[in-house]
Amino acid sequence: MHCKMTKVLYIIAHPNIEQSFGNKTIIEAYKKFNIDTEYDEIYKLYPDSKINVKAEQEKLNKADVVVFQFPMYWYNAPSLLRKWFEDVLEHGYAYGSTGKALKDKKLIVSLTTGAPLDAYKEGGIQSYTIEDYTKGFHQLANLCSMKWEGFVATGGLTFFIKDKPEEYKAMIDSLEKHAKQLADKINA
Repeated sequence: MHCKMTKVLYIIAHPNIEQSFGNKTIIEAYKKFNIDTEYDEIYKLYPDSKINVKAEQEKLNKADVVVFQFPMYWYNAPSLLRKWFEDVLEHGYAYGSTGKALKDKKLIVSLTTGAPLDAYKEGGIQSYTIEDYTKGFHQLANLCSMKWEGFVATGGLTFFIKDKPEEYKAMIDSLEKHAKQLADKINA
């Protein structure tokens, strides 16, 4: 019996990953799971926003699972990731009658928010749930014939205090749990 290893394309869409606490910690914790992963740091690769469409499509072609990792900005993905969608997921490649390149690949969104997750509810300060804000990604998966595997979210990154050891440890624990949930979704 031949068992195929899952290949992950992990698209990191953080404008300044070196300064990141949350996204950087999630990625480092995820690496400990030793999943066959290609890391695609689009802000480092394309500081001029000129995306190499063919190179990105080749990476997608090799993947079984696609992960979008980003901090949520203004209730959406950062601008370069949105441009990446527009450029890379072209008609005839990702969707349309001949666009079957992504068929049956899994899509997972891994995101962080500044506000605590309990602020994301109807009647809350953010008015809507994270699920509501990720519906566009779900539809992206549908249009591209991908399998929507949902999202993993960690919130409260603006509000915890790094010099309070108990808050710092609790946030690290949350981010490591996030990485574990992501690995579990990939391996499901």
